[in-house]
Amino acid sequence: MAVNPIQWFPGHMAKTRRLIGECLGSVDIILELLDARIPYSSKNPEIEKLTKGKPKLTVLTKASLADPEINKRWIAYYEKRGENAVLIDSHEGDGIKALSDAIKKTLSEKLERYSSKGMDGRTLKAMIVGIPNVGKSSLINKLAGAKRAKVEDRPGVTVNKQWVKTEIGIDLLDMPGVLWPKFEDERVGENLALTGAIRDKILDTEEMAMILCRRLMDIAPEKFSSRYKLDIDECKDLDGYDLFELVARRRGMLMSGGAINSSRCADMLLDEFRGAVIGRISLEEPEE
Repeated sequence: MAVNPIQWFPGHMAKTRRLIGECLGSVDIILELLDARIPYSSKNPEIEKLTKGKPKLTVLTKASLADPEINKRWIAYYEKRGENAVLIDSHEGDGIKALSDAIKKTLSEKLERYSSKGMDGRTLKAMIVGIPNVGKSSLINKLAGAKRAKVEDRPGVTVNKQWVKTEIGIDLLDMPGVLWPKFEDERVGENLALTGAIRDKILDTEEMAMILCRRLMDIAPEKFSSRYKLDIDECKDLDGYDLFELVARRRGMLMSGGAINSSRCADMLLDEFRGAVIGRISLEEPEE
């Protein structure tokens, strides 16, 4: 299905890129947050350049929304590349101990130097970076043990940097979510839109919901068909529009005259996918 290329780079994101460079000297490590459902698409290709070789730890957020088996494969993928990575569920607190351990492991040489100088009590400082709506504020609040950062299920909530003390002995510098000016891969833009990293207001949500229907029928047909009472054999060759219309009719989302309420159906599909109501689904696998 053809879709107009998706782009979103408001002015405050350019400011964030400058802030990252200006604050590098104040931190010991970069925590790069990626959405566990789309680790490839949610990785800002500019972060490596912006952080200029600082020690970095990959944190896969929203792990409870992603397929658990694919989560394991992503961790194995990073291990094979010699990179440290951890899975986090900020709401339940799963992975917090692993995160603390991974930070200390990544900075083990620096900690040894501090110890040799009698500076064992020195507080480590970490900068949190990632795309909009990747879960930075939720993670910060879990680590801080209190609601310090504003949390909403929409991108672009945090627009200024802020320091937060945590219960694991690490100070966090939270940066606003930042994308990059142009998505070279069309599917990257789609994945960011489907998972909520791009404001719905700038998207054709009905078109995105049709794309989502076809993707779900390809990668999670049992979960998709079970949720919306579809027959897999009858639906496997339908395009996104036909699947979308079928879901709307199954849910009784009709207007006078029998036409489907496409806006309502699109909102429902995107909300239920993003909230894992359809099931724990990953849009990307490391083998891809």
